[in-house]
Amino acid sequence: MKTLKIGLQFKMIVPIIIGTAIYAFGLLYFIIPNQLMEGGVTGITLLLNYAFHIPPSLSTLILNIPLFILGWIILGKKQMLYTGIGIASLTFFLWFIERLILKGLIIPFETQYDYILASLYAGITLGAGLGIVFRSGGTTGGSDIIAKICNRKFGWSMGQIILALDIIIIGAALFFIPIEKILYTFVTVYIASKVIDFIQEGAYAAKAFTIISDHAPEIADRITNEMDRGVTIIPAIGAYSKKAKYIAYCVVSRQEIHRLTLIVKSMDAKAFIIINDVRDVQGEGFHEE
Repeated sequence: MKTLKIGLQFKMIVPIIIGTAIYAFGLLYFIIPNQLMEGGVTGITLLLNYAFHIPPSLSTLILNIPLFILGWIILGKKQMLYTGIGIASLTFFLWFIERLILKGLIIPFETQYDYILASLYAGITLGAGLGIVFRSGGTTGGSDIIAKICNRKFGWSMGQIILALDIIIIGAALFFIPIEKILYTFVTVYIASKVIDFIQEGAYAAKAFTIISDHAPEIADRITNEMDRGVTIIPAIGAYSKKAKYIAYCVVSRQEIHRLTLIVKSMDAKAFIIINDVRDVQGEGFHEE
């Protein structure tokens, strides 16, 4: 049992380390050379770098230490454990990549003309890094800790707190960088949010069919026999007719949508079909597709 617990913790910690490495690379390779911005505490580290040339690794550590201690006291060690790992890992990789850049082993991507390209790649790398960290149950600290504390103490929405902090910090950046860089930052933030959602929800997109029909059992048999897909039959009662009926529930790949629809309609032209998006499908018949 102890070995299993250690193994599970290892599987959670390794992705956090990988994610923070990707995030640190995106900041130093795409964001800082092109004077783009970020929200949260990371945005403050960028402002300190642009205004006073303070290394992001140093400011990240200094800003996060008091927040981490406060979070440990208020939220408890269980919630802050993986956040602490994320902060330590991010600080290390920022420091490590800074050293590589100073030695000329990494040449940051700096452009004078194509900022949209820098914004897109910055959004992809930052989003990929954060997505991996979030999916593993960790954070990079900063505004996430503030949001959790305010949510615990005052019941405020975490999303609204983070949004408010981002607006304040990005707005403050107007005193240090041109407004067009702020506008490019919004492109980066938007792309990053989409990549985070993609990684957290899963790369595999499928469709869930909810089929309400008087012939649901027969439809389920055909789906099972002809498409080799599992179907769940759910007993139900019609609110208007008060009659007992069945609901068939099935998840299929996008390529099978048309085929499944044809099977249902051939069995019952009046069948009521609800099709929903499904992500991160796990189980037999989906991992290898």
